[in-house]
Amino acid sequence: MTLVDELKQLIISSLNLEDVTPDEIENEAPLFNDGLGLDSIDALELGMALKQHYGVELKGENSAKHFASVNSLAEFISQNAPQSKA
Repeated sequence: MTLVDELKQLIISSLNLEDVTPDEIENEAPLFNDGLGLDSIDALELGMALKQHYGVELKGENSAKHFASVNSLAEFISQNAPQSKA
């Protein structure tokens, strides 16, 4: 399973998106607003799940850039996660 696939599963499970499948989440689609439709509460929950699962923290003004899409999250995690987690 690729990191992108893992992230899609994590998004679905951590946010209880029961009516969404991994195939329905496009890799480059926005996670917020017009894309998947996540909101700021979802961002906090997803951020906690990412920290717990991959050992990374998204914080500061760059977090919006990293939360832009599944691909941008995967890139952030691959560059910042401890090697034993990613």
